[in-house]
Amino acid sequence: MTDPSSPPPSPSAKLVCRNVWKLFGARAAETLAALGPAAEPARLQAAGLVPAVRDVSLEVAEGQIFVIMGLSGSGKSTLVRLMSRLVEPTAGEILFNGRNLLAASDREMVEIRRHKMGMVFQHFALLPHLSVLDNVAFPLHVQGVARAEREDRARRMIALVGLAGREGAFPRQLSGGQQQRVGIARSLAVEPELWFLDEPFSALDPLIRREMQDEFVRLQSVLKKTIVFITHDFDEAIRLADRIAIMKDGAVVQEGTPEEIVLNPATGYVREFTRSVPKAKVVRVTRAMRPAAGATPAGGIGARATVAEAAALFLDRTDRVAVTGEDGAVLGHLHRDDVVQLMLGG
Repeated sequence: MTDPSSPPPSPSAKLVCRNVWKLFGARAAETLAALGPAAEPARLQAAGLVPAVRDVSLEVAEGQIFVIMGLSGSGKSTLVRLMSRLVEPTAGEILFNGRNLLAASDREMVEIRRHKMGMVFQHFALLPHLSVLDNVAFPLHVQGVARAEREDRARRMIALVGLAGREGAFPRQLSGGQQQRVGIARSLAVEPELWFLDEPFSALDPLIRREMQDEFVRLQSVLKKTIVFITHDFDEAIRLADRIAIMKDGAVVQEGTPEEIVLNPATGYVREFTRSVPKAKVVRVTRAMRPAAGATPAGGIGARATVAEAAALFLDRTDRVAVTGEDGAVLGHLHRDDVVQLMLGG
């Protein structure tokens, strides 16, 4: 049921889904083709099918954190498995670097997953009899990488996630947050082009979860990976995402930046999802800043920060602060009056 009139993907697109469906049950593809535009959930269920993912189209740009979220049973985890063909789609196209993965053989998909995709899941799945170093190096061992090279790369990834010095420890000797760091290091060891994370922090205690989110943001600032991140936690989504897709009953009901979704919910479902989110918590300083004028203030804040995160800079009655890009260049000035207005719900 791929739409032949679909526009070509944008040049920056790393991963593209076009009219992707996943129906569980007998004769799913034939039934879907026969129903065509009338393939509504009720009719699919009447045919004995379970519609897990329904007609999903989206693009993930290179270097972007794309968050897919929804409640349990919304189809988000199934969708991410379709993207890597761990689960076979019933219909549609999945393009990776412009190539339709559904045309790849099973052997080719194994090689793509081994060399170009990294995956982190909620359950760490560390091998209990292997040390941290050997766990991180394990996917490279599977690839046939020489021992010296794989251990060198593993040590660099371990240092990157802040566990230098723990290479000889075993999983049972690590906290939950440390084990998750090992899982992240292991997935990064293959130096993937595309990184899938399916609710990687949901099993962690709240404080550790916040710490891992901070670590994730730090890693992305260094690595610039293309990331598909699955979560049911809207606070986590707006903190991490460049773009968000919200799913309900297998379909994407809205897709956009965190600001677009919170400020302009497309449906009652999305409105309910975002009702308790303060605007200042999602609006980034780049949206609230004014053009730079006059002398550059002494203080500064990064462009990815939200207005709520910037608020503490005004506690000493500072009038304005500079908003800076990754290269340190001043993008504009954030003014105290604008921050107060947003913090009060304006």
